[in-house]
Amino acid sequence: MMNFLTSVVAQAAAPAAGAGGALGLSPLVLIVLMFGFMYFFMIRPQQKRQKEHRNLLANLAKGDEVITNGGIAGRIDEVGEQYLSVEVAPNVKVKLQKGAVSQVLPKGTLKGL
Repeated sequence: MMNFLTSVVAQAAAPAAGAGGALGLSPLVLIVLMFGFMYFFMIRPQQKRQKEHRNLLANLAKGDEVITNGGIAGRIDEVGEQYLSVEVAPNVKVKLQKGAVSQVLPKGTLKGL
């Protein structure tokens, strides 16, 4: 009984495999297209954002007005190798890692400091 089922399945699969010469390449092409789509619409834009953020962190200078990932807004008072000091109110300074800066504001945005 088991030999009969395996022979029926083998006979049903054999013509499909022989007739699908051109169709056998189709799944491979779809996989390549899917990876191309993922690269151009997901990976490449993320790499571009990371590069922009690295440039933003490299160009931080004293007096720049910034917003951190935590939502703290302030003016940079001191810039170190990995850390920076941000003045959030008069005579109130917070020491942060450079990577915590999410954006640089235009000059004059924080008028109270």
